[in-house]
Amino acid sequence: MIVVGGGVVGLTTAVVLAERGRRVRVWTREPVERTTSAVAGALWWPYRIEPEAFAGEWALASLSVYEELAERPGKTGVRMVEGVHAGLRLDELGPWAARVPGLRETGEGLRALLPLIDMPVHLGWLRARFLATGGVVEERSVGDLAEAFESDAVDVVVNCAGLGARDLVPDPAVCPVRGQLVVVENPGIRTWFTSAGHADAETTYFFPQPGGLILGGTAEEDEWSLVPDPAVAEEIVRRCAQVRPEIAGARVIGHRVGLRPARDAVRLDRELLSDGRVLVHNYGHGGAGITVAWGCASEAARLAGGGEDQPRT
Repeated sequence: MIVVGGGVVGLTTAVVLAERGRRVRVWTREPVERTTSAVAGALWWPYRIEPEAFAGEWALASLSVYEELAERPGKTGVRMVEGVHAGLRLDELGPWAARVPGLRETGEGLRALLPLIDMPVHLGWLRARFLATGGVVEERSVGDLAEAFESDAVDVVVNCAGLGARDLVPDPAVCPVRGQLVVVENPGIRTWFTSAGHADAETTYFFPQPGGLILGGTAEEDEWSLVPDPAVAEEIVRRCAQVRPEIAGARVIGHRVGLRPARDAVRLDRELLSDGRVLVHNYGHGGAGITVAWGCASEAARLAGGGEDQPRT
């Protein structure tokens, strides 16, 4: 079996499949540490993902896993951190929100203790966990999903190519939503903050990570540039400093740009090919790939014939 895509969705799917007894190879165009997932701010929250009903269930399944992984933060990169979604109310969200432990309304918005994930650490941990099963990660470009079926005795391919699915499927419904971030030295902030609508091109958030305070951001649809815009970076710092003034004087460590693989709805389905082989699609997670990774991985494994066991942590 081959999983195409080495971001958080692809690696998590590969782990679930391998731990259910399948022999799995991951094909990734970029090294794991250079995928879009690696630059994410990485707060658990169903952001820019549809359909909400399914996304909520996938997110809740993933939340249970992350809560357990947070017991080993140094190893897994997952921590439980307090914060607030400014301006949000419970009645603006789907039924899934009522099942998030401790999520409550305050004068500021919705406050909760949620998983915040240090992605470089987490991706490295996922890769090591996958390799420990006997899995293989191969860095290679793929021009067509048919290439994966041309490998020796491959009967199932799982497409977790993210934005790459636009060309590989091909699926023109997949488009980038550009996100720009600024990383600064943390002036002592220990809680996260977001103020972001699902349709807003400009967002305001900050996440305290071990390597610095991550400031955001943008959500620019159909923008492909990976080059940070200095003017946008200044505006991001300004907006965050309006919430926490001490951010204004923080030294800038670096800049990040990532392209969220957006789609009108996640594609998570099974395609039976004319020769009897199986192609499973698991892409189009927008800004919530990390949030739904384990839930979607379990469903993709079921579609691929990988059983229904719960993921172990």
